Amino acid sequence: MRKRIIWYLADSVLFAFSFSLLVLLKYGYLIHTDRFILTASYVFFIWIATSVFTKKQDIVDKTSTRAIISDIAISNVFILISFLILGRIRPRFAEIRLLLIYLSLLASVLEYFAGLLLAWYNRIKTKPFLIEPESEPDFFLKTSESTRPAPEPSIQPEVTLEEFRQTRERLIDILSEETNENVIQFIEKYIPPGLTGTSILSTTTTFNILNLPLQEYDLLINLKRVNDIKYINKFFESVNSKLKQNGLYIASVETNDLRKKRILAKYPRGLNLVAYIFDFLVKRVAPKLPVTKKLYFFFTRGQNRVMSRAETLGRLYSCGFEIIEDALINIRLYLVGRKIRAPYFDTHPTYGPVIRLKRLGRNAEIISVYKFRTMYAYSEYLQAYVYEHNKLQSGGKFSNDFRVTTLGKIFRKLWIDELPMAINILKGDMKIVGVRPLSQHYYSLYTEEVKTRRIKFKPGLIPPFYVDLPKTLPEIMQSEMNYLTAYEKHPFLTDCKYFWKAVWNILIKKARSQ
Repeated sequence: MRKRIIWYLADSVLFAFSFSLLVLLKYGYLIHTDRFILTASYVFFIWIATSVFTKKQDIVDKTSTRAIISDIAISNVFILISFLILGRIRPRFAEIRLLLIYLSLLASVLEYFAGLLLAWYNRIKTKPFLIEPESEPDFFLKTSESTRPAPEPSIQPEVTLEEFRQTRERLIDILSEETNENVIQFIEKYIPPGLTGTSILSTTTTFNILNLPLQEYDLLINLKRVNDIKYINKFFESVNSKLKQNGLYIASVETNDLRKKRILAKYPRGLNLVAYIFDFLVKRVAPKLPVTKKLYFFFTRGQNRVMSRAETLGRLYSCGFEIIEDALINIRLYLVGRKIRAPYFDTHPTYGPVIRLKRLGRNAEIISVYKFRTMYAYSEYLQAYVYEHNKLQSGGKFSNDFRVTTLGKIFRKLWIDELPMAINILKGDMKIVGVRPLSQHYYSLYTEEVKTRRIKFKPGLIPPFYVDLPKTLPEIMQSEMNYLTAYEKHPFLTDCKYFWKAVWNILIKKARSQ
């Protein structure tokens, strides 16, 4: 509260200086008017009131220069709009419309430099750190065998209860500086006995991970948001390289749903929707379009991006982790990932509107199936996770699949997402009618008999599903076996029969892939 009061006092001084300077240099005649004091008071009230409504004071706790400047810019745009509206409805303010515009610009520049100083001060107080014991006891951090030989058993220090208590208290104290009690309680459950190989960081750069002294940690904790990491996969891959097998990594992210709630709650009704749309276009859409992606990363260094839950989990899975717990704490989603393998190092992730999915084709050959995107990026890596938590619904699809976007649901109902598969038909990877091309995970759910049978044939755009409309996985497998048996005897006639039955069910009975 004290810091916010100091900010408003400083902001008032900046406003008074800007207003006085402009009046003296260009609008000196206003001083001699009868209503000068009243006019200046109105303008000052609008400045402060709009700043309070847009919560400009929240910048006092931020360390990111771009975040501070962004909040100042958004707030001052609303202030300028208020000034222009005032000039329309009150005649005496119409005369000083240019003064109000110049005032907004000059005060914004001064606030910009104040914001730079504020960000610099906050970063000094919360600079990145690595937990290391003062005397480097062996029970806290292990050194690599290649850098220091193991001590003789006779002189290796034992961990006393008092040493353990003091070290744990120091760790909790450092956590308390950057987070709160709820987060500490969540993290405490995963701190290994004796605190061996535990490191807490607050960083967004891969270099700080690679520069850690050890190669095999039991637990790495990063208190910075995933949203502020520029090269997210490289960062996760570096964390993977520093952990032991089954080692744990704790991270946090502000998901797109949480961000929407925060923005809508931050600004007054009406203005909050404008702010959300602007934020969505700049920080959600721009980083994903080829034309604007480089510009976004150039100006923001990749910080403060909008991330979905599905994309964050998918990136972790692609980098060799499995999620063992997630919890919503203080408008952040905290994730605990366990290292289970090396990263995939996927150099061609499916990130655009048209995606290429790796599917099993004829003779178990991996083919790239083209589709319009209906899921969040990196959702492909979450099939096992979704199946484990949600199982299958009627029709064989995953139940309550959070990976599907709102637009994706519309695409699926209208069959729009399937249109790019025409490329696969032209390439000869697929045919018009045939069993559905499956992912490795979904294929693993089939019985061995069906697996062996179905990989002998090309997959198809229109599967037998739309003819028989099965409800369960066993029914889906039986439907495919019936089709394959008939196809072996009469290929052309079978495909014609299944094609027209599927068209009838899709157009008349409204059969859809949910």
